[in-house]
Amino acid sequence: MREVVVHGVRIDLPAGVPMLLLREVDGTRGLPIWIGAAEASSIANVLEGATPPRPLTHDLMADLLEALGHTVTSVKITDVSEGTFYAVIDVDGEQVSARPSDAVALALRVGAPIYADEDVLTEVGVEIPAPREEEVEKFREFLDNVSPEDFDAPQES
Repeated sequence: MREVVVHGVRIDLPAGVPMLLLREVDGTRGLPIWIGAAEASSIANVLEGATPPRPLTHDLMADLLEALGHTVTSVKITDVSEGTFYAVIDVDGEQVSARPSDAVALALRVGAPIYADEDVLTEVGVEIPAPREEEVEKFREFLDNVSPEDFDAPQES
């Protein structure tokens, strides 16, 4: 198992299907997983720090586990078969089968680590090159020096 983190949630164009992208902690591979819109929204809410006015399903799951004295120790993406991904949630040493999107949404809420099976990463992982530090530094410098006036359209004479 390799530890992964949520790299982001995107809309895969042109189909308009949400995609969860996980990235190896100590590597360059990413794991794209197509997910449902509700799960994408749930994951994005956590990533953006948004708090819904009422608990959503994954918030409820986290609250129930805590109220019952249980702990999510990890989430694992265990298999992929014919394009379908499989995951388990480790709760107090017991494994509960789950969809990867639900497992990740829960892991983000409770701070549990996320892992992907090496065979899954080998089979369907994609290389995600790390941004070069010099490019990141140039972009930061640009952001530090840009002003709204820099985007005004030139006036025709």
